[in-house]
Amino acid sequence: MAPFIPLKARIQLGLFSFLTSRAIGRDDTINRRLLSRFEPLVPADPKPKSGVCSADAIIDTSRDLFVRIFAPSDLSNEEKAEKLPLVVYFHGGGFAFASPHLVSYDDWCRRMCSGMHAVIVSVNYRRSPEHRCPAPYDDGVDTLRFLESGNLESVDILSGLNVDLGTCFLAGDTAGGNIVHHVARRWAASADIWEKVNIKGAISITPMFGGEERTDGDIQNENLPVLTMQRMDWYWKVILPEGADRNHEFAHPFGTTIKLEERFPPVLVVAAGYDILRDWQLKYYEWLNEMQHSVRLLKFPDSFHAFYLYTKCEEWKKLVEEMKTFIDEQKN
Repeated sequence: MAPFIPLKARIQLGLFSFLTSRAIGRDDTINRRLLSRFEPLVPADPKPKSGVCSADAIIDTSRDLFVRIFAPSDLSNEEKAEKLPLVVYFHGGGFAFASPHLVSYDDWCRRMCSGMHAVIVSVNYRRSPEHRCPAPYDDGVDTLRFLESGNLESVDILSGLNVDLGTCFLAGDTAGGNIVHHVARRWAASADIWEKVNIKGAISITPMFGGEERTDGDIQNENLPVLTMQRMDWYWKVILPEGADRNHEFAHPFGTTIKLEERFPPVLVVAAGYDILRDWQLKYYEWLNEMQHSVRLLKFPDSFHAFYLYTKCEEWKKLVEEMKTFIDEQKN
């Protein structure tokens, strides 16, 4: 049985697969110029749109590290006086593709912002193969340092809002879900030095983890028009440090010898039934559970990889509701 994938989503997925395949060279480089001709990018918009406004803030021009900030614009005076949680978001794309100004991620962040009444800070981290891991993890930590330094105070769209750095969450999907784990560990390892930024929880949406073995999820979902085993093998090839295999900690963080830091935050793991990464997502949850860490599993058994990017897939609404519930539980 195959999942229901709306026609528009099938077309978009097909175009993404076609364009990215053409952009990948025989030497595993990516023709970014070719992609830029077809990628639907949107600028930030400080004017309210569906109850949300946005603005970009530069962190480091030398590595094109910036964030797109989304803020709710339809709050009452009473709501404005309340503390708003801050969600630092890492987009998906296999570490190699996508960005905060890609139309699908701009739209997804707007929906999260509106549905969760939270400020979303979407990170434009460095991508592979030009920058292998741990570069994205470094960029994630530097984004937290940017927030710690009080740089949000100069962002006009946040004027009048009570943004609470002490109620900060990390969230991300696919590759971004992987980044969430590693950035959370780095924050937890040095938690005592952070005076303002306090990570209260981590939300890992269909996270991109892996290993050398082939799982049932790999085999059962190989022929879906979303993410193939061949593409996943390529991602790991250009993501991991030279010479590393898929059992490297960056891909496979749940080894028996790995110990989590004491301040590692509670985790919400989201898994999709029709996802080639499904079994690795479940292994991640099981590992956290076995370590007696605070973790919750949210399953979407009839959904496919990245379903939340498509508004015709109604389950995105449930996902946002559950994320809001998790944030409300952890911030109190």
